[in-house]
Amino acid sequence: MVQRGGRWRDHRQVVNGILWKLRTGAPWRDLPERYGPWKTAHERLRKWTADGTWERILAEVVVKDDSIGSLDEATAVVVSIDSTHVRAHQHSAGARKKGAARPGSKTSPSGECLGRSRGGLTSKLHLAVDAFGRPLAVVLTPGQAGDNPQLLPLLDALSELSVQGRRLRVERVVADKAYAHRPTRKALRRRCIKATIPEKSDQIARRKAKGSAGGRPPAFDADIYRQRNVVERCINRLKQFRAFATRYAKRAAYFRSEVIIACIMIHLR
Repeated sequence: MVQRGGRWRDHRQVVNGILWKLRTGAPWRDLPERYGPWKTAHERLRKWTADGTWERILAEVVVKDDSIGSLDEATAVVVSIDSTHVRAHQHSAGARKKGAARPGSKTSPSGECLGRSRGGLTSKLHLAVDAFGRPLAVVLTPGQAGDNPQLLPLLDALSELSVQGRRLRVERVVADKAYAHRPTRKALRRRCIKATIPEKSDQIARRKAKGSAGGRPPAFDADIYRQRNVVERCINRLKQFRAFATRYAKRAAYFRSEVIIACIMIHLR
């Protein structure tokens, strides 16, 4: 039986090429020759996006950090959550439309997470980080999507992580006023997760207008809330990768993989 195909090009060379493209934001065709053919690097990115390799690598480095005690010794962690807009370059438009997407394809989803917001054509990245500012989970949406609906999907993504055979448990969520919704607080209480989220001014006014019927204000610790800056610092570090600061990828799946690769690099530094 004749074996088809040849040996894979060295993973280190190809991954370094992907990292160079991610750092510079340059077109694939401008990839330096020392990293091999640009089509090989792009195909490796596509294949490992389709089979979930990048997500498994991120989960592995998160577990590795926890196993050496970088995170809390118990699997309970404090998570800070925030989002950021990513301006989409004109090259990111023009992907196959909804009706033409291949059924069941992970690299050609029906929605490419492009939407209109104040900055024009944008995508939005929702990010959860640990107390040290290291990314744990990401969710990608169109730019006009709200922050609050993505909080629970981020927590669901965190629940899939396991540390030394034990599930990662979120002990507390620290977030800004965009997540200050009563249904969100109730959902966190059902999950036995403490919330450090300030109230909005209109929520405070409505509660006070009702008098004693308005109930007590939700618990809020200002000292813990000051630690929320770790997620903003993580976003700033991610945007040092120019392919993340501006979206050039047509496919949302490829762009999300690029974000995950940047998250992996933050863990490995």
